[in-house]
Amino acid sequence: MAKKKAQHEKEPNHERWLVSYADFITLLFAVFVTLYAMSQTDKKKAEEVLASMRESFGYSTTSAGQKPTVIDAGSMSVIPSIHKITQAPKRMSSTRTRGSEQDFRATKASIEAYLMKAGAQNKVSVSVTQRGLVVSLKEAGFFDSGSATLKQSSLSLLKDVVASLASYSNAVRVEGHTDNIPISTAAFPSNWELSTARATNVLQYLTKQEDFDPARISAAGYGEYRPVADNSEAEGRAQNRRVDIVLLSEQSERNEP
Repeated sequence: MAKKKAQHEKEPNHERWLVSYADFITLLFAVFVTLYAMSQTDKKKAEEVLASMRESFGYSTTSAGQKPTVIDAGSMSVIPSIHKITQAPKRMSSTRTRGSEQDFRATKASIEAYLMKAGAQNKVSVSVTQRGLVVSLKEAGFFDSGSATLKQSSLSLLKDVVASLASYSNAVRVEGHTDNIPISTAAFPSNWELSTARATNVLQYLTKQEDFDPARISAAGYGEYRPVADNSEAEGRAQNRRVDIVLLSEQSERNEP
């Protein structure tokens, strides 16, 4: 028998890659369609959120060029303002709440943020102790040397700093302190009188110009006898010359007469 001729092998198909490429393009197209659909949904939600924020911050929904009506860049955003200094204070005892340590720490952070923004960290310091929230007004920022009269230039800062304290129903102590340098003038025979007069003048401001209830506030003068720093150095004496506004904790209130 004659041998059959060997069949030639089929040549490889070099165009098979087109099938895979077409599948890839199809899948890629589907991915982009899905992403586009998702972006449209997110865009709609974003527009709703933006509209809500605009409304909350005082933007008009009908006029794109209208400016916000409630934001004041010059005031403390985290501490609520009360009334103008020239207006008589309005008592809001029904809206006051008793502050806890957590509230005090939140208020401390708010005041410190405002002081940093206003560049007044060297005039006021804030701390939370076992007694409560302590706001220390340093002499250099609020009083002339040897004087118990509040500086007019310091009233705006004092107003903003104490605004957040008036919303609490906790008792308040205003405490005057001096350094150990003796004073002997017609108005102040000793540091006792100077520290007491400063504390009383701050108290008068809080009750007459701000929204502090006279029934829950008191003043005391400690002279040089409760220092927070070393009186042997000028820097330490400057820290000791202060008036502390103490928002008392519940435990400290129980120890008050």
